[in-house]
Amino acid sequence: MTKAFVCSLCRSGILGGALYLDPQSLTYRTNKLTVDPKYRNLVLPLKDIESLSWKQIVFPVASFHMTDGETYTMLIFNKPRFLKYYEEYKGT
Repeated sequence: MTKAFVCSLCRSGILGGALYLDPQSLTYRTNKLTVDPKYRNLVLPLKDIESLSWKQIVFPVASFHMTDGETYTMLIFNKPRFLKYYEEYKGT
């Protein structure tokens, strides 16, 4: 079952959108036309996420480190709920 979260992608600024988590992938979506098309529907397969790290500035900031070396940083609201389902779907 897909879970939705309010989030912002940190890429050339703070890009508001939504984050969808399901058993196969993590998907960031935004409809903002000023956002590079590559990031408007960004799908991160869970199997390709090598690790997840957190920082707390004002809001929880998650960094997803991918197996290809890329890192995606996002502000994710409701961190406890996100972690509950992320760990369940990721199998950790």
